[in-house]
Amino acid sequence: MNLKNIHNVYFVGIGGIGMSAIARYFVSNGKQVAGYDKTPSLITSDLEELGVEIHFEDVVKNIPISFLDKKQTLVVYTPAIPKNHSELNYFLDHNFTVLKRSEILGKITENTFCLAVAGTHGKTTTSSILGHIMTHVNATSFLGGIAENYNSNLILGEDKVSVVEADEFDRSFLKLSPNIACVTSMDADHLDIYGEPEALQESFIEFSNKVSNTLIVAKGLSLKGLTYAINETADYKAFNLKIESGKYIFDVKTPSSEVKNIEFHLPGQHNVMNALAALAIADVYGVSLENIKQKLGTFKGVKRRFSYKIKTDDFVLIDDYAHHPTEINAVENSVREMYPNEKVLVIFQPHLFSRTKDFIDDFALALSKFDEVLLLDIYPAREEPIAKVNSEWLLSKIDTKHKKMTQKNNILKDIKNSSAKVVVMLGAGDIGVVINEVTKKLLKQQ
Repeated sequence: MNLKNIHNVYFVGIGGIGMSAIARYFVSNGKQVAGYDKTPSLITSDLEELGVEIHFEDVVKNIPISFLDKKQTLVVYTPAIPKNHSELNYFLDHNFTVLKRSEILGKITENTFCLAVAGTHGKTTTSSILGHIMTHVNATSFLGGIAENYNSNLILGEDKVSVVEADEFDRSFLKLSPNIACVTSMDADHLDIYGEPEALQESFIEFSNKVSNTLIVAKGLSLKGLTYAINETADYKAFNLKIESGKYIFDVKTPSSEVKNIEFHLPGQHNVMNALAALAIADVYGVSLENIKQKLGTFKGVKRRFSYKIKTDDFVLIDDYAHHPTEINAVENSVREMYPNEKVLVIFQPHLFSRTKDFIDDFALALSKFDEVLLLDIYPAREEPIAKVNSEWLLSKIDTKHKKMTQKNNILKDIKNSSAKVVVMLGAGDIGVVINEVTKKLLKQQ
């Protein structure tokens, strides 16, 4: 399939963060783009402003007529779409060219020099940092989050170098052809797909074998490649870390050089690790350390990754996508680092019944580290309920006196009734939309 011969691209699930980046890419390349999504969102609104026709009801007659020409139209879908989806089945039954998101990303990037970021945590932040650095060589970056510097999940450049987030969900990253790649972590996740942690590990090994040039791995992972670490012997080592005026300053030793006094504004040592991984990839590619240092100092972050919604002397509200115990621990560590003497309230919306079931004790342990805990019902996303798996079960395992269930419409009142100065809202479901309403109302009341 030659993408140059395609006139129309239709997306089933166009509002997804990875899908919408590819939709933006095709719009920028002069293609006619349209699609379906379940619900309107800021992402779909932004796409509509670019001229993309989007509807929110799964009805075949809603597909624009020009997209029913199978010779002219490519169909892209996300694996999160249910198998009984009417529009997707129409395209499949009528022999359209239908590709998964991962397959089309592989096609777009296969003729580029591809820099890929894989790992169960840290992918989006690391690839966004790397994309910011690689604007130095006019790379095109496909991100799994909205980079604050660009207010977009696509950094559009030329087609010689690409930066991609290599997603392990559904083994998507095996469709890529990476030249340089890093693996940030390999914690058990997506066991609804993989079944056993060992199968996930095998998938990462298979991905690492696809890397044609250089693999870079966080020290301690069971993969062969250049290593990176903080305050440990590694090929890329960050050391002399200190916090000044709310930002990190640190030095880095590379296999052949050293760079001093890097400034980096994201909180948490896990983010220093993300910056170090991006630095290593860019260094291996050939970007000068001085240029990398300058870009790290100007990186503003990713929306919903420790994003400050309100930050005053009296009250702080933080938004984060954390939906796995390791990520919740990272957020808690960052909050304690930034606000060591403050009471912290966490409001958490579990994501997926299967993930809650698989990691129930780890979730309870991570949430127990906060001073107060409020739990929302589980966000089901693509799943049907699992018997006896619910937020009440998780709540019963959390070891803190100050814990309770809540509902979305009660969050504002709960925050007002708490004495916590720092409030953190976590989850990968629609809590990311809820926090925007909460923020507006809190700002009005200040």
